Amino acid sequence: MEDVVFVVNPASANGSTRRRWPEIAHRAAELGLSGESLLSERRGHAAELARRAAEDGARLVVAVGGDGTVNEVANGLLAVEGERPELAVIPRGTGTDFVRHFRIPTKLEGAVRVALSGTARTIDAGRIGYRSWAGEDAEAFFVNSASAGMSGAVAQRANSSSKALGGKASFLYATLAVFACWHASEMEVEVDEERRSGLLYDAIVANCRYLGGGMAMTPDAEPDDGLLDVLLIGDITRLDLALTLPKVYRGTHLPHPKAEALRGRRVAVRAATPLPVELDGEQPGTTPATFEIVPTALRLRVPA
Repeated sequence: MEDVVFVVNPASANGSTRRRWPEIAHRAAELGLSGESLLSERRGHAAELARRAAEDGARLVVAVGGDGTVNEVANGLLAVEGERPELAVIPRGTGTDFVRHFRIPTKLEGAVRVALSGTARTIDAGRIGYRSWAGEDAEAFFVNSASAGMSGAVAQRANSSSKALGGKASFLYATLAVFACWHASEMEVEVDEERRSGLLYDAIVANCRYLGGGMAMTPDAEPDDGLLDVLLIGDITRLDLALTLPKVYRGTHLPHPKAEALRGRRVAVRAATPLPVELDGEQPGTTPATFEIVPTALRLRVPA
């Protein structure tokens, strides 16, 4: 297949992608998917590689890695003016929340077949402005979900673990560990013309349905409706968490007396004390943060 570029995160899948990439590339070629391989070397490098591939004329960019890799590749493609390559994913991560929404197979053979003959679905993205850890204003894109509050600390905790037990167990453990020492914060949230304020654990701003290794946190989200799905999580107790977590994985946790679901094109989150923000499982900085929808941003290969 011509004009295909693989952007590979060798550190994905607990570093096994580095060792297995020659085998994976060979099997993909046997199935009909071959092209240039670009391996990232540091955080943010996959975005640079994806942008370069797009500017050099690639027609299909295949992200090989987890949700963070997909985020970086998407950021690289969205930095390109004009027509962009289509995006495909060969999942090599533990969370796999982005591909879960689209039912892209996590097995190599199935993912390659989708990359080869899947339908190109036009999807939205989100743009966030936030405060970087260096204290500067920064901007980035997300394609799956973003948030401000406890989930940023959960992402940091999960990413610092080995994830040897898999995404679901890693994120569940991180959620319970962070919740044990986290306190709700006074937050102000604007969703278009709607305004809310009070003690919140989280303000989740989603393009797709899943986060945290399979939690269907925003079960009604659609990535091509031109809107962001917002879930505000109030001052919940340990009992609330224990009773609700099983429902979250099934997407049956709403309505809930301590949560509110909203939709809008623009979301602003402010807090008296800076709170961590999270983008597709990564934690680049803190509030204040603004989230905006970017309609029809990318074309993603999904199962036909």
